[in-house]
Amino acid sequence: MARYDEAHKAATRARILESAGHRFKSDGIDGSGVAVLMKDAGLTNGAFYAHFDSKDDLVEAVVANELARQVESFSDLPEGAAGVEELVRRYLSTAHRDDPAHGCPSAALLDEIARSPEHVRVAFTAGLLGVVDAIEARLVPGSTPTTRSRAQGMSVFALMIGTVQVARATTDPVLADEVIERGLTNALTLLGLGPGEEG
Repeated sequence: MARYDEAHKAATRARILESAGHRFKSDGIDGSGVAVLMKDAGLTNGAFYAHFDSKDDLVEAVVANELARQVESFSDLPEGAAGVEELVRRYLSTAHRDDPAHGCPSAALLDEIARSPEHVRVAFTAGLLGVVDAIEARLVPGSTPTTRSRAQGMSVFALMIGTVQVARATTDPVLADEVIERGLTNALTLLGLGPGEEG
């Protein structure tokens, strides 16, 4: 019975993390109360404290979980530079721009994470480095990462995050499309994957 209870508790926690991740990315951390988050997960408010000590504890877990899942999603990308290019094109797309609830946690939550307690920012930092490592591993497959490849991976990811944030913030749809298009061109150029360049 204890084994079932532990499995059930783990499954319930995973359900909370997934639904809270969608809600945070859609409505923001501050715009998502515990009652709404638990309703999304199909649970009562009382069940929250069986899994988390506070909302900040949940935010930390969601940030870590979302970034880990983002890295896992890279596994279906091609190896090498082709995989990085596909990642950039998926990320800097109108589909991603227009669907924050199912998109990158960094693009959706960065401003709130920056104002969160240190333990949340520590979780973000670890997750961010995991994303950059995954990009870097494709930039230099089979080779030892270098200072240049780390800077390249970090720079392109930061550019991608900022591009999506600006495109989401504008009320002009033509400008929003242009921001995405220019960001895509700049990211591919930074990676040496732009028109007429060799990866």
